[in-house]
Amino acid sequence: MNLLVVEDEPVLRDGLVDLLRGAGHRVDFVADGLSAVKRGLDPELDLVVLDLMVPKLDGLEVCRRLRRERPGLSILMLTAKGSEEDKVRGLKVGADDYVTKPFGARELLARVEALARRIKTAPSDPEIVELDDCRFDLGRCEAQRGKKIISLTPREVGILRWLYRHRARAVSRAELLEQIWGASPDMETRTVDVTIANLRQKIERDAAEPRIVVCVKGVGYAWGDR
Repeated sequence: MNLLVVEDEPVLRDGLVDLLRGAGHRVDFVADGLSAVKRGLDPELDLVVLDLMVPKLDGLEVCRRLRRERPGLSILMLTAKGSEEDKVRGLKVGADDYVTKPFGARELLARVEALARRIKTAPSDPEIVELDDCRFDLGRCEAQRGKKIISLTPREVGILRWLYRHRARAVSRAELLEQIWGASPDMETRTVDVTIANLRQKIERDAAEPRIVVCVKGVGYAWGDR
């Protein structure tokens, strides 16, 4: 993949670049948020490894701007140790995944490779689906309700694809973690709930009464027309 590392600490940045290049990726790097936004608009770029705390423009705003301009771009955010609020905020503005500092090389590579598999795998599901007067163009990471065009993150699209593919049944949070995040099903499931809450705010008529991504008590979530 074509990767961009956004990190202002030279030692960590150089280590990330060497690690990712050693895994076979093409890697560029910048040290501030404004440069990250500019470079992130390159259509050849597949994934951004983005530190939350970078100068000129913080990681949250970088993520927000890149998500608006390039909905299909994958974003892996680096957050501070034990800062759950940073993780939640990152997911809310559109990050696909996060790694908590300090992190091991194997963990980072595993998360990057999980994103790479989703990018490279050609979907077998329909690209256009509709429910509750909302039209989803999954290939373009977009939804449309009336005249309003709604940008979706790759992870949100992944959730919609998985729920639609298995629309005859409910899907557990652990299953979504494993299939969409590429993570252990033992990982904290709040990650799933936060991402789905954010998705509902975008696509539902009323997020408090969802009709597209519905909750199945004691199990998880389901496609709404079951």
